[in-house]
Amino acid sequence: MHTLNELLKKQILVIDGAMGTMIQRYQLKEKDYRGEQFKNWHLDVQGNNDMLCITQPQIIEEIHLQYLEAGAHIIETNTFSAQKISMADYELQDYCYEMNVAAAQCARNAVNRYYALHPDAETGTKFVAGAIGPTNRTLSLSPDVNNPGYRAVTFDQVMEAYYEQVKGLVAGGVDIILIETIFDTLNAKAAIFAVKKYFKDFQINLPIMISGTITDASGRTLSGQTLEAFYISVEHANPISVGFNCALGATQMRPHIEELSMLANCYVSAYPNAGLPNAFGEYDEQPHETGHIIAEWAKEGLVNIVGGCCGTTPEHIKCIADAVKGLKPRSIASNITKETV
Repeated sequence: MHTLNELLKKQILVIDGAMGTMIQRYQLKEKDYRGEQFKNWHLDVQGNNDMLCITQPQIIEEIHLQYLEAGAHIIETNTFSAQKISMADYELQDYCYEMNVAAAQCARNAVNRYYALHPDAETGTKFVAGAIGPTNRTLSLSPDVNNPGYRAVTFDQVMEAYYEQVKGLVAGGVDIILIETIFDTLNAKAAIFAVKKYFKDFQINLPIMISGTITDASGRTLSGQTLEAFYISVEHANPISVGFNCALGATQMRPHIEELSMLANCYVSAYPNAGLPNAFGEYDEQPHETGHIIAEWAKEGLVNIVGGCCGTTPEHIKCIADAVKGLKPRSIASNITKETV
């Protein structure tokens, strides 16, 4: 049985690809999203992918399994928006805890199925990361251009929403907490506070992965932080890894990963989109193209964890996994201690 830290010392690990891209392949309708439990819900819910963990768990589990079969070591729970702030759009705030438990169980079931299908596979090489997204509110910026001091939500409200999410993810059996797609570091700090508070309250400790989002060629987050400022702002959480995902394709993300690799005293992760979207909002970068670009990063010693975000599929993940297999992971200072699974 391996810990996450033990594997990271030996090899480059692969995280899964897009969940939304895969869900779109099923062409689900309103009634599919509602399922039996929400068949009479008073609002439309089509597009609320997180609730599928409750209403269509077999689909979510199957997607997870496809990524595991493609070579992913880490699969993310389908919980990007599964907290009260985002779920308020559907008035499903009271189901957030249940949603997160169900999501973690879907991922855990997929890992167990993988081991059952591959009895020779080494146990402890597949991990479930509880995914925590940025919410649809920002703590650093006002949504009202005429009132710069206004905030649509408070730090405590965001923290409490995250705390409940973490509680559900841990109850469902995750191995890692992943705070991802960070466009506002103050939101991320609320998530870190919630995670650490939960760990202290219940005397547990799981590795924390942190992944931000550089929104354009300026090298800044949406709330205006530089890459270095972002890293320094979250370093106190003692994450096992820091990296970037979403917004950019691998080609555009490369200089930012290179800079982070020189700064970070922890492992570095990168899971870019399948290139930049075309005029129809679709992603055209082919799996072998993504795999080739990320392999170049790996050969230069820039990364420890790689995978895909928007537009990527199990085919992309397989190409990435094949491309980095056997390549040496980026090294970090040996005196740095990390939390382990």
